[in-house]
Amino acid sequence: MFRVWSLLIGYAFGNFLTAEFVSRRFSGKSSFDRGSGNPGMANIAAQDGAKSGALVLAGDLLKTFLPCLLCRMVLFPDGGATSAAYAGLGAILGHNFPVWHHFKGGKGVSCTCAALVSVSFGYGLLACAVGGIVVLVSRYLSIGAVLIPAAFLIPAFRFYGNEVGMLTVVMTLIMLQRHMPSLKNIPTGTEPKTTFLKKRNHRKPDEHP
Repeated sequence: MFRVWSLLIGYAFGNFLTAEFVSRRFSGKSSFDRGSGNPGMANIAAQDGAKSGALVLAGDLLKTFLPCLLCRMVLFPDGGATSAAYAGLGAILGHNFPVWHHFKGGKGVSCTCAALVSVSFGYGLLACAVGGIVVLVSRYLSIGAVLIPAAFLIPAFRFYGNEVGMLTVVMTLIMLQRHMPSLKNIPTGTEPKTTFLKKRNHRKPDEHP
């Protein structure tokens, strides 16, 4: 039963889209109507700069860490890492498919990172580092995003058991599904490389001169 509750608690937290809050707070516009339309850190950073992007990142990490730690340390400690994995998956599903926005949300990169770190601090950080390095080298966020949970598969199965391993498989498939359109564009050269690490212009990209 702790599995169901962990999943539901994570989903409830995940429904809070930090990007939507930050975008409306500082621009008065919905994150769904700006830039790529994705309610995530990369889009908001590209539109409003690094500080806004950092706020979105912090919020998305926090909304995932909280249910994971709550389930693992307080509510269902006997479940251990499995409790955290279910809560993390719930947060990812809540972020990607929020009930209040007709199940249309973000891509869950930050949430996935936080979920993996909640299961295993060391291996989670290592998986995030693998994805981050690939993004820095290739400048394709989609490739690095998919590699983050994929890099966690071996330690998940080896050190945390088949159940946590299968939950990681689900996280990988979700990430693959959310980034498939971008991945398909890379071979054709039509996928733009990420620019959110670059210095932002004084004029906001979604403002017309």
